[in-house]
Amino acid sequence: MIRAIAIDDEPFALEVIQKLSAKVPYLQLDGTFTNAFHAIEQLQTQPVDLLFLDIKMPDISGIDFFNSLQHKPLVVFTTAYAEHAVTSFDLDAVDYLLKPFSLIRFIKACNKAKELLNIRHVTRLEETDFMMIKSGYDLLKVFLDDILYLEASGNYVTFVTFNQTFTSRMTLAECTELLTGNQFIRIHRSFIINKKAIDKLERHQVSIQGHTLPVASSYRKEFLSQVHNS
Repeated sequence: MIRAIAIDDEPFALEVIQKLSAKVPYLQLDGTFTNAFHAIEQLQTQPVDLLFLDIKMPDISGIDFFNSLQHKPLVVFTTAYAEHAVTSFDLDAVDYLLKPFSLIRFIKACNKAKELLNIRHVTRLEETDFMMIKSGYDLLKVFLDDILYLEASGNYVTFVTFNQTFTSRMTLAECTELLTGNQFIRIHRSFIINKKAIDKLERHQVSIQGHTLPVASSYRKEFLSQVHNS
């Protein structure tokens, strides 16, 4: 069951989402809010998997509100303006719904969220040799042994592999939950590396496939211990 809430300053828009949600058997709409700030308590105290969020609101835009959240659920942006689709893409949204949207279009967005949540659940529970990572609107299958290192920048992580480099909207902490086994280690607040990919180890840095990465002093002792014991 996907637990969701909806935020929109137009009561009629919330009524539409309520009616459509009732037709999706795996979706549970736990709350609707015309004021984004009134939704904060529920987001902080109750599990929310999915957020239906209007972009253009009077007190705060949906984009600014979403960016302010420390723990971000999946988000489907709703908007009456087609140009906002690009912005929702940049924020790595599950989907965007252009008002007025149909039941079929609503279900399509819900199905995308369901697929993402299922993949996230399976990846966390099972020991696998790969992970599914969302980049833009794409889901990419990444084999763990192909990963060279991860680099964080704000709310984004860049995956550098043998074959490709891409960016996903997530944190290093979230990545750590998905990385199974003990071959990955954090060497810096911005870097996690694959120990198997190390070409050269120096006091304050490591070299991986031509990339030189810093080893922060706060991580050095644990890093050296793991490398020497592996």
